[in-house]
Amino acid sequence: MSDRPAISLSGETLLPSDADVDALVRAEHGDPFSILGPHPDGAGQVVRAYLPNALGVDLLDRSGNNVLATMEQGQVPGFYFARLSHAQPYLLSIRWAGGQQVTEDPYSFGPSLGDMDIYLFAEGKHRNLAHSFGAQVMEIDGVQGVRFAVWAPNARRVSVVGDFNSWDGRRYPMRVRHPAGVWEIFIPRLQPGERYKYEILGPDGVVPLRADPVALATEHPPGTASIVAKPFEHQWQDEAWMQQRVVRQGYDKPMSIYEVHAGSWRRDGGDDGRLYDWHELAERLIPYVVEMGFTHIELMPIMEHPFGGSWGYQLLSQFAPSARYGSAEDFAAFVDACHNAGIGVILDWVPAHFPTDAHGLGHFDGTSLYEYAHPFEGFHQDWDTYIYNLGRTEVHGFMLASGLHWLRDFHIDALRVDAVASMLYRDYSRKEGEWIPNRFGGRENLEAIDFLRHLNEVVPAEAPGALVIAEESTAFPGVSKPASEGGLGFAYKWNMGWMHDSLKYMHEDPVNRRYHHDMMTFSMVYAYSEHFVLPISHDEVVHGKGSLIDKMPGDRWQKFANLRAYLGFMWAHPGKKLLFMGSEFGQWREWSHDRELDWFLLDEPDHRGVQSLMRDLNRLYVQEPALHELDHDPQGFQWLIGDDRQNSIFAWLRRSATGHPLLVVVNFTPVVRQEYRIGVPVASKWLEVLNSDAEVYGGSNAGNGGGVVADEDSSHGQPYSLKLTLPPLSVIILRPQE
Repeated sequence: MSDRPAISLSGETLLPSDADVDALVRAEHGDPFSILGPHPDGAGQVVRAYLPNALGVDLLDRSGNNVLATMEQGQVPGFYFARLSHAQPYLLSIRWAGGQQVTEDPYSFGPSLGDMDIYLFAEGKHRNLAHSFGAQVMEIDGVQGVRFAVWAPNARRVSVVGDFNSWDGRRYPMRVRHPAGVWEIFIPRLQPGERYKYEILGPDGVVPLRADPVALATEHPPGTASIVAKPFEHQWQDEAWMQQRVVRQGYDKPMSIYEVHAGSWRRDGGDDGRLYDWHELAERLIPYVVEMGFTHIELMPIMEHPFGGSWGYQLLSQFAPSARYGSAEDFAAFVDACHNAGIGVILDWVPAHFPTDAHGLGHFDGTSLYEYAHPFEGFHQDWDTYIYNLGRTEVHGFMLASGLHWLRDFHIDALRVDAVASMLYRDYSRKEGEWIPNRFGGRENLEAIDFLRHLNEVVPAEAPGALVIAEESTAFPGVSKPASEGGLGFAYKWNMGWMHDSLKYMHEDPVNRRYHHDMMTFSMVYAYSEHFVLPISHDEVVHGKGSLIDKMPGDRWQKFANLRAYLGFMWAHPGKKLLFMGSEFGQWREWSHDRELDWFLLDEPDHRGVQSLMRDLNRLYVQEPALHELDHDPQGFQWLIGDDRQNSIFAWLRRSATGHPLLVVVNFTPVVRQEYRIGVPVASKWLEVLNSDAEVYGGSNAGNGGGVVADEDSSHGQPYSLKLTLPPLSVIILRPQE
């Protein structure tokens, strides 16, 4: 190093200590702003810059036309200094081997992240992190650039690296904001589209380059860099939808959800074709969903995730839509188009766990920051993932801000929270001795429970009319009861018990179904203990479980008849509906994320028949208040026949809020039942409004000629009754003629 004292006119030393410079060179200096940039020097100021590999540096006036000083080299190559006679704005004119760069000095800008931002983040109460942390395009003192902010409280040094500084962590080390442990820097003249990561010096040395936890855009996988996103400026056209949403998504309204994996619904060119972007999906998916009569699309996670085979559930970017399908603006346009077509949008969201990829959140600053430190708490053995430490205030706030980001910025209508069961229990999927009890010695994860309650309290205030839905498979009480009543506060819970029992029943040969009759009635014992969604999701058609139609017994005709009967049973059962893509037309193959659905099957009449039935079930479900208005009220359902196990027949009434009835009769055997008497409450002709065995659906066309007149013979506790023909493996729905 140089041994020159470099004394200024005022007698002050222009150069920092050799130890400070050495720390800069080794990229270990924790407070670069104390050395670099402009510093008072008597009446003037001294300017210092560390620019490794620079050939020379001049200081220019703000216009860029006049040289104020040529910077001298300090103790080491790349370390430059100059003294100006008075404090004034300046530009750096840097000569590199590849050309000249003129820019403002990042170290001439003061802190730009507000004290309130820091305070709210530290308290876990910052609900708008997407617009304050990460890479924010902004203007400071008339200078355009990007402000970076990242939480890394245990780091000794953090730098922003990217193509703009040759990924050199010695350039752009950041300022730490005590005591929150947030690092920030404003880099002038940086533009949207730049790739970047954080280079972090942890307590034990440099950790792998990290993607930005609050990145708003990312590289297309397998690239792992974050991208400086352009300011989000979508001009929403869905005001009418948003104003009506509270009513449209009420408990008394129909909700028929089409679950979609965006990368495998359709592809450009078939199985091996290109993924459609959001605009192309909007042109194809939305009209299909409208034609099929679904009220909502549920998207499996579209946040950026490294491994496509995780289907999005092992995601690392809680704030960035996946680059696989386009930009944030593109995704917003898709949601806007859905709303203008009358379709709600539900997003799968994952606050339970995250993958172990080296560029991700695990051991982010060299310590367990986002995850629990102990593997009995912080590592999920089933999924080889880290578990969010929601008991840490900043992580709690980070995840809360993520959920609100999708609801507010993208007008999402509901979040379906993945893997809630794994969040609720500390011993979830763990053996004895492999889990740590809570502070009371119990198995409940109290921090995760507090987080879920907080989320469900905040969402109605921040996103009126938006819903939060739990994928939860245990008997945890009150999942969809308000937090004020001791519940978790979700709007809905997936009814995994109904799904499991009903699919097991359908798998049985019809001759054996009499022995499993209770599997189809038991759901009504607890049907009103929660607000339920009946889910036939992607999880039921993967990993060797077979497709929905392939679960059905019998020959081809019976398989299709069973499938039609099952869909009819599901749509007539209390609870909102969810069906995974492909099941609506009887896809044979298990779903694979690597290929599109087997749309060619619609060339065959029986597949078209199932699709037609699904379309008509959705329309009937929406049109008939009895099928949805009292989903949450026992007054909306009445068993007529729940005990005819010998014939595997079920019959019940659904009622609307005004008492208007619908009769549902299910025959789960391949035998036609003639003159089967069922009691009804109204003396009228009862019109057969749906028959899953109709020829148009691929059935045998057995039925009741469009309707049956009730006679005065009382039956099943009703004053009147009908003599019905029950088609084989069928559901028929009748309503009294007005």
